[in-house]
Amino acid sequence: MTESTESRRKRMHIRAWRRGTKEMDLILGRYADAHLATMDSPALEAFDALLAQDDHALYQWVTGQVAAPDQFAPLIARLVERPVNG
Repeated sequence: MTESTESRRKRMHIRAWRRGTKEMDLILGRYADAHLATMDSPALEAFDALLAQDDHALYQWVTGQVAAPDQFAPLIARLVERPVNG
């Protein structure tokens, strides 16, 4: 059975807000709140793959402590350049 786009967005929204670390909850959850509804299929694929990554690694990528892998670098750059106020 194939997951509908709406179900996928809901699953990803929950996953963005329930990371395991409060810092990543806030970073990814707020980004999801602001952008998930308008993401096209390639953007959803990229964000879904990012959500599968370890919080510790994600935090290091977002804060610039470690360079993000090429696969995730464009999305990490968008996360960093478009902070969401809340």
